Formats: sequence, C-alpha cells, structure tokens
Amino acid sequence: MKIGSGFDVHAFGEGDFVMLGGVRVPHSKGVVAHSDGDVVLHALCDALLGAAGLGDIGQHFSDRDPRWKGADSAQFIEAATRMLADRKLRVGNADVTILAEAPKIGPVREQMRRRMAELLGVAPEHVNIKATTTEHLGFLGRSEGIAAHAVVLLLDA
Repeated sequence: MKIGSGFDVHAFGEGDFVMLGGVRVPHSKGVVAHSDGDVVLHALCDALLGAAGLGDIGQHFSDRDPRWKGADSAQFIEAATRMLADRKLRVGNADVTILAEAPKIGPVREQMRRRMAELLGVAPEHVNIKATTTEHLGFLGRSEGIAAHAVVLLLDA
C-alpha cells in the first residue's frame, strides 16, 4: 500500500472554458498552460507518480517539450497508470479537492468522477471530488486562477 499527493495551480487567461478532471467546463476564462491546463489531472498525475516513487509530472511531461504543447492531460494519466501497472501497482482510490471561486463544480462533478474513474481503471465510487473556495482570499479568492490537490492510494496489483 502506497499513498501519494499532488498539487497543481494555473492562472486564468483568455478563453471560455477550463478542463477539469478530463471534462470541458464552460467558464468566463481559460487557463494559461503549456498543455490543456487541467489542474485536476495534473495534481492526480503527481499523486500517482509520487506514490510510486516515480518523481513528478514535470520529469515525465516537461512544459519545455513541444510534444506536450496543448496536450490532453488524459495522456499523462494514461501513461502514469501504465507505469504503475509495470510496477504491479493499481489505484485503490483517489480524492481530489478543487480550489476556486468559479467555475462551480456541482453541475459537472459526476461527469468528472466518471471520466477520472475511466482513466484510472476503477469504479466511480473509488473517485471523490470536492470543491471549495478560499473565501475571496489570495489569488484564488480574487479569481486569478484555479488549483487542485489530489491524494491517491495505490495497492499491489
């Protein structure tokens, strides 16, 4: 049994949607990022890699590498789960917290949960998604960006 945590943050920029947990979520802004800027999947990827002792997302999918420009972050999760399988590990469960004033997560929570479960190869009940604000404090509270924190439990396959 291994536990990992991950964190990611992106500034808001031009656009009309954000990617969260592999789901396109309408919003008044986009994110500034090298890939699609999915903070949920980036935090989740770091948690997976960390639990397995495999470093972090930047070591495997550098924002300096043109291959990842505009990339769908689902590719990062798929690659991380293959690395886990090679080490005879599987996901037991994942718990994610999204920190932002907006967009609201409630309307897309179940869609995100199902997509993340599909990517992780687990049943949806093994994925939990929470959202909170920072009560208008700091850069997140001023709606300048969005962040996510993820924790995963890995089990022997």
